[in-house]
Amino acid sequence: MIKIGTSGFYFVDWKGTVYPPGLREREMLSFYEKELGFHALEVNFTYYALPSQKSFSAMSKKTSGDFEFVVKAYKGMTHEIRNKETGEMINNQETFKKFKYSLEPLIGDGKLAGILAQFPYGFFPNRENFGYLERFKEEMGDLPLVIEFRNQTWLKEVTFEFLKRYGIGFCIVDEPKLEKLMPYLPQATSAIGYFRFHGRNPNWFNVPASVRYDYLYSENELREFVPDIKDISKKTAKTLIFFNNCHAGSAAKNAAQMAKLLLEQ
Repeated sequence: MIKIGTSGFYFVDWKGTVYPPGLREREMLSFYEKELGFHALEVNFTYYALPSQKSFSAMSKKTSGDFEFVVKAYKGMTHEIRNKETGEMINNQETFKKFKYSLEPLIGDGKLAGILAQFPYGFFPNRENFGYLERFKEEMGDLPLVIEFRNQTWLKEVTFEFLKRYGIGFCIVDEPKLEKLMPYLPQATSAIGYFRFHGRNPNWFNVPASVRYDYLYSENELREFVPDIKDISKKTAKTLIFFNNCHAGSAAKNAAQMAKLLLEQ
């Protein structure tokens, strides 16, 4: 099973490019599924603030039974996990509880495809951080978990063995080929295959975050990923593909192109 979608669905600059100019905000998610044809969504606003059950309940009601959500972990679970003065790990167990509590409407409706935990560049592979990943998995229980690393020092066999041992998915990323960023490396470490396309803006480090993802993949660039996607899908129960190059609606355009390419080949 392969599902394709975008990282978020509500952006001001999607009006007139992806959505009709007069479409109301409360109608966008339904349009995303019914008119654009996407059956999965990566929810990113949850990184900035702990979500409410009410929000997820409303989103679930606007989508059909086979629609699925991946929810990005709150920053208090991935980025703000150390005391700024001492550098020691903080006790964030209550944060995990609140986050999981908010997911109950999606879990109850069978629409939670997984949790995406994206860690910062400064999260390095050491004993303490491996221990934290183990605790993260324990806190999530049987909810599917996918990890996105931003530091390429994680790209070694011990990491993949660890992810497989704990049934944690590896987020395969495509982003600019710059020294500090993660290279593209297709790997399946759990029942979920996960591709995340950030775009290839060469000015990644020199532009505001608002335009960092300003990139539209060409059809030929997308076509190169098709064999790897199909290979990963054979090794997993479900493969999820999300486009995060959301500037000016590029993500929606590329997601639709990728869906078409996968059907053709």
